Amino acid sequence: MNIFNTYSKLPEIFYHKNDPRTPSNPKVLDYNEKLGEFLGLNYTESEIKKYFSGQEVDKEFDPISTVYSGHQFGHFNPQLGDGRAHLLGEVKAKDQKLYDIQLKGSGTSRYSRRGDGLCPLGPAVREYIVSEAMAQLNVPTTRSLALISTGDKVYRDEELDGAILTRVAQGHIRIGTFEYFIARGDEENLKILADYCIERFYPEVLSSQLKYYKFFEAISQKQIELVAKWMGLGFIHGVMNTDNTSILGLTIDYGPCAFMDTFQKDKVFSSIDQNSRYAYNNQMDVVLWNLSILARSLFPLFLDEMENKNEENLIKKLEMKFESLKENSSLAIENVFAKKFGFVKSSKRFSKFYHEFLEFLETEKLDFTQAFINLENSNFPNTDLVEEWRDILNLEKISIEKANERMKNVNPCIIPRNHLIQKSIEQMYEGKDSFFRELQQSLKKPFNREFIDSKFYYSPNPDEMVYQTFCGT
Repeated sequence: MNIFNTYSKLPEIFYHKNDPRTPSNPKVLDYNEKLGEFLGLNYTESEIKKYFSGQEVDKEFDPISTVYSGHQFGHFNPQLGDGRAHLLGEVKAKDQKLYDIQLKGSGTSRYSRRGDGLCPLGPAVREYIVSEAMAQLNVPTTRSLALISTGDKVYRDEELDGAILTRVAQGHIRIGTFEYFIARGDEENLKILADYCIERFYPEVLSSQLKYYKFFEAISQKQIELVAKWMGLGFIHGVMNTDNTSILGLTIDYGPCAFMDTFQKDKVFSSIDQNSRYAYNNQMDVVLWNLSILARSLFPLFLDEMENKNEENLIKKLEMKFESLKENSSLAIENVFAKKFGFVKSSKRFSKFYHEFLEFLETEKLDFTQAFINLENSNFPNTDLVEEWRDILNLEKISIEKANERMKNVNPCIIPRNHLIQKSIEQMYEGKDSFFRELQQSLKKPFNREFIDSKFYYSPNPDEMVYQTFCGT
């Protein structure tokens, strides 16, 4: 196997070298064979259990826990980091790119902040299900490779079974990683981090005279596109702190996340989001705020590569950039929704129409995902909106048949609904995995219309509703 440890070759201030905790009785609950094959992993069944539980470390890996800072619900915390995760190293996959292999719930590091470094089974199951569903929904995301029970108990509000999730991503660097160095006034290591990220993740900006600024622009575009895709699926991340914001535009750190059933623009699921900071309709504004923190962190590098090195000019340039990003973000959301109705892109008339469509869903308390399927199948209850949709299609010279064909490719009929995840978690705690596996199989084909009228298609009954989701740390 092609195993690398590039991040652990950076200066020691970037990480803490330590081995994962040894579990008492690990058991493989699920292994993502297709992803493992893509990564070029050829471990035996016993090696999967050993290496992805922390029982042993493949001699080619060099485990570390990485450091970062972060704004959590708007408040700056100068030192966070992997308090319950170990980055084993990187592997070169079939696409010739490097992918991090990380264990979550694998024990403490110097960044644990009095935590036990462990993870209950429930949150690990949630991330496994949702991250893999996101991949099939064509949303940039971290992936889940293995789910392993540890045989140990985790103590939260109650005694729970422990688990370790093996997470895969092209990188786990966050906006908070840059914040860590700028908060310390450590511009030397800030530059080392930026250069590492550019060389590994954004080599296309290397030749630019303003490579750090272009680096920021590339990250910003990816983040805007990501959140627009979330909005189009009714997804709510729940904790969009800067330490949970990937510089690769990936959905990362699945905690109290959820997909809406009934549409509500200010919907919040997270039990810790008391002020609705990360509500559904706030997510794009939040990501722009997070990007402003990244711009502030990179400011010395921007200034250094400018010809005149004038701070006032740079501030004006950034202010103009954020005006542009705000416009781009609104358009990105509209274009995502335009595709959901069978259009190529948004227009002025469409913009008014889709806002009215969402207002109708909210007023009538309709299911967000099913609304688009019903429109496609001529079952949508508001004839005025249906007529307006058809009028805009005619104006754009798009047939109903062509629109429906496009809609089938972007509107899922199967999403990982909260009550389905909750049922999977409850049964997994009981040692039963049949529902978990059945749900996983359905989520591999989210756009397959054969699943309409299946048990995975419908909104929850009142007694199945999940009103809050929890971080699980």
